[in-house]
Amino acid sequence: MKVCVSVWGRFHAFNLAQQLQKRGYLQKLISTYPAFAITKYGIDQKLIHSLWQLEALSRGWYKLPRWMRGDRNLQLWFLEQFDRSVTNYLSPEFDLFVGWSGSNYWSVHRAKELGAKTIIERGSSHMHYQTEILTEEYEKWGLSFTETHPGIYEREIQAYDEADRIAIASLFVKRTFLAQGIPESKLILVPYGTSLAEFYPVAKQDNIFRVIHCGSLSLRKGVQYLLQAFWELNLPNAELWLVGSITPEIEPFIAKYQSDRILIKGTHPQQKLRWFYSQCSVFSLASIEDGFGMVIPQAMACGLPVIHTTNTGGEDIVRNEIDGFCIPIRDIEALKTKILFFYENPDKRDEMGKNALEQARQSLTWDDYGEKITNAYLQIC
Repeated sequence: MKVCVSVWGRFHAFNLAQQLQKRGYLQKLISTYPAFAITKYGIDQKLIHSLWQLEALSRGWYKLPRWMRGDRNLQLWFLEQFDRSVTNYLSPEFDLFVGWSGSNYWSVHRAKELGAKTIIERGSSHMHYQTEILTEEYEKWGLSFTETHPGIYEREIQAYDEADRIAIASLFVKRTFLAQGIPESKLILVPYGTSLAEFYPVAKQDNIFRVIHCGSLSLRKGVQYLLQAFWELNLPNAELWLVGSITPEIEPFIAKYQSDRILIKGTHPQQKLRWFYSQCSVFSLASIEDGFGMVIPQAMACGLPVIHTTNTGGEDIVRNEIDGFCIPIRDIEALKTKILFFYENPDKRDEMGKNALEQARQSLTWDDYGEKITNAYLQIC
């Protein structure tokens, strides 16, 4: 089996390519990242085709003020250029083509013409569900959701139909695809992994109880509910750490729940995140829509119990009441109850944190992911 992987950007594609290469299955990795950045993942440079010019142009465009970007037609144009370029670089030397939804449509079609089986990777929920629930969330706060360009929306839906299989990472995502009439037989469900070389416990430097959120500070990530829950609890000797970039939409909530116990920690390189996790007591991801929160296995590998919503992919890897708790989206009272439980029960908190760490070490590595996903590929081929 020879697999060609195509991705705009990075996502988990480099980890996938690394696992395929380790098993002798990688034919080519096509990405907009420069080759020197990809080789850091151990990928042989001879197997890399970089379209770095598109990445540079896209990043420059995104730095322009919103009013200069207009209706964001260039967002679609960049993806079309990438897709067409990938199509031109395909040759009949592979058995399986794996492309990312939104950025690979014509290339999927071309791979099928060359006789290959095709898989679309979808990291989030079905595009229709994602758009619907995020539109609902934004309107709840008097805002408009305009994240997805209509042309990209259509490319996503068409790619679902065109590909032989759709690779997803959680039961939550699976439910959204089944609800849209996608047959279960078309879905490959394999949760992502994490790097135990990067994420492991380090010594906690004090006895302050801390809840940590890691990821974008946005409405999608449910930060507005986490802020309210922690602020209302008003726990002594306790802090909330928010690690990640701040979106404009969340700024009013940060101002509303301003407190010396709520600390904005900014963005940090991935290799430094283990320190932030390890200085905290509980990890929380209150997302409204998150196909698979890769920060969850990271936190577990650092020894933290997890509070997550039904819409994060956490239920696939966090054993409820063993490694943490699963709660409904937008449920502030449930969030407060679980935070308070960990605050008042340090022995149970430590026990569940150790359980989470053991779970990560036993079944949540990239090697575990690689074994499962390559077995799925072999069955298709």
